[in-house]
Amino acid sequence: MNESLGRGLSALIPDDLFADAPTPRGTPTLVPLAEIQPNPEQPREHFDPERLAELATSVGAHGVLSPLLVRPRDGGGYTLIAGERRLRAAGLAGLDEVPVVIRTDADDADVQLELALVENLQREDLDVVEAARGYQRLQQAFGYTQEEIATRVGKDRSTVANALRLLKLPEKVLVLLRDGRLSGGHAKALLSLTSAAQQVDVAARILAGDLSVRATEALVRQKKTKKKKTPDVALKRLSESLTRGLSTRVEVKGGRKKGRIVIDYGSADELERLVELLS
Repeated sequence: MNESLGRGLSALIPDDLFADAPTPRGTPTLVPLAEIQPNPEQPREHFDPERLAELATSVGAHGVLSPLLVRPRDGGGYTLIAGERRLRAAGLAGLDEVPVVIRTDADDADVQLELALVENLQREDLDVVEAARGYQRLQQAFGYTQEEIATRVGKDRSTVANALRLLKLPEKVLVLLRDGRLSGGHAKALLSLTSAAQQVDVAARILAGDLSVRATEALVRQKKTKKKKTPDVALKRLSESLTRGLSTRVEVKGGRKKGRIVIDYGSADELERLVELLS
């Protein structure tokens, strides 16, 4: 028996054919490719040309096995809700028509936006930045909580929360994360730095040194400790001057605008002496 046949259908049909979305609810029907307008609310920002070409080859050989989700458009034709990779691949493969499920309840712009976001966020092949921005749009457009978003897209709330945290990183770092040059572990370590400049600097050092997540965490700890322990030279000199003048340990804590002066004493007699000096 042919070895690929022995492994079943998955050996013959690439997984990428099913990558865009779960099979939409409803009865599929064939419509001309030219009648489908791309989705204006597409959360995906980047389509890898090589993977798209691979998908087009598969679609050319096997057809589009998972139907696209569309809604009727005023004036005729359809607007895509979910399945843009399959739509693009079908065009590259030269297909004249594709299977679709038509959602007639998606005429309202808000309904269309929510369907587009939810259907696309249910996919497993969105990069983490695209997913985070999709969650953010659901928050901003509909006021959903993280728990409500998680329920709608079938994810854990922690997954949604961690993704949204990534959007606190500078755009330069998000580009590296989206392109796969930084991992989620790297991003988590960078988030513990409060300065955007430091986050960009450490990200550059990760790339230059090909640092592991553990090495990145160590570098971040080093930067945080260094920042914390860097003294104000003028205040340090003032502490030393007061120590000499009062003949006891004096420490000036805080900044130049606000803080406190701590004066040590070791006995009642020394306390009385210091009170007399300060008076």
